[in-house]
Amino acid sequence: MPRRNFLRSTGLGATSILLPRQAMSSLSKITKPIKLGMIADLHQDLMHDGTVRLNAFLDAMKQEKPDALVQLGDFAYPSKKNEALTKAFENAHPRALHVLGNHEIDGGHSFDEVAKLWGMKGRYYTENLNGLELLVLDGNEKPKNHKSGYPAHVGPEQLEWLKEQLETLEGPFLVMSHQPLAGPGSIDNASEVQALLNAAADKVLLAVNGHTHIDHLAKAGPLSYLHLNSASYKWVGESYRNRSYPDEVHSKFRWIEYTCPYRESIFATLTLDPANGRIEVRGRDSQWMGQSPAQLSVPTKHGLINGLEICPMIRSRRLVVE
Repeated sequence: MPRRNFLRSTGLGATSILLPRQAMSSLSKITKPIKLGMIADLHQDLMHDGTVRLNAFLDAMKQEKPDALVQLGDFAYPSKKNEALTKAFENAHPRALHVLGNHEIDGGHSFDEVAKLWGMKGRYYTENLNGLELLVLDGNEKPKNHKSGYPAHVGPEQLEWLKEQLETLEGPFLVMSHQPLAGPGSIDNASEVQALLNAAADKVLLAVNGHTHIDHLAKAGPLSYLHLNSASYKWVGESYRNRSYPDEVHSKFRWIEYTCPYRESIFATLTLDPANGRIEVRGRDSQWMGQSPAQLSVPTKHGLINGLEICPMIRSRRLVVE
């Protein structure tokens, strides 16, 4: 993998993430920089080259030497055929952390079963990383009025648990989930979660999610919510079939034609630097494989813009104080 494509420097073109001023004292509790390697929405069971994409991430992380690795969901079914891929991720670092995505159960497992098979503490949990509290949520719970489709909800028991963590742990917190907690595609009770996070804005630095397959930064109240792009593709659906690979690939992996794939895997590092009072996201760019959503005339939603949020890249961003 050409290193020139990965970890683009945050120069003048970098986008700023606004950090609530009151959270600066919480960030100062960390004694040294903390770096996370992050990848989202690999979709091993949809893509023909998921292993190649994961290996590109793991190879890059060998050079970056992060303090932990995180996959933000929609990774791979916990099946026998995916065991080698999952173990490659888990064995790549002593702190390789999972977040549950909505597609993890497509192979027939329950979310509790997936969490157990992956060795997670639970469907939602906290992990202290050198003084940073990683707060992992599960946005896959069903509300009482749920009728069909993939739920996107944080239930009452988990909300109470979240409130307790925010009140009893010192922080600072980095919140992670698969589904967004704010912005496009957010969970259906996002306002409830945001209220709890806003009440602890002196401890919460940032929330990061996958799921939306876009490069986007949302703001809700004093907090910022980073949508980390998929490692693999943008979904466009069966009305916009995109034959981006040779026929033999499409014959074996029939869902790929409903996507606009990224030519190369994309991922990021997120570094918290207490000495400089700064959080920096360094991303990777790629290109479309075949036609782009704009070329296919796929309508956009939620005010998203082709070439801006809908793009084959993760932009570098620097978090600054408001």
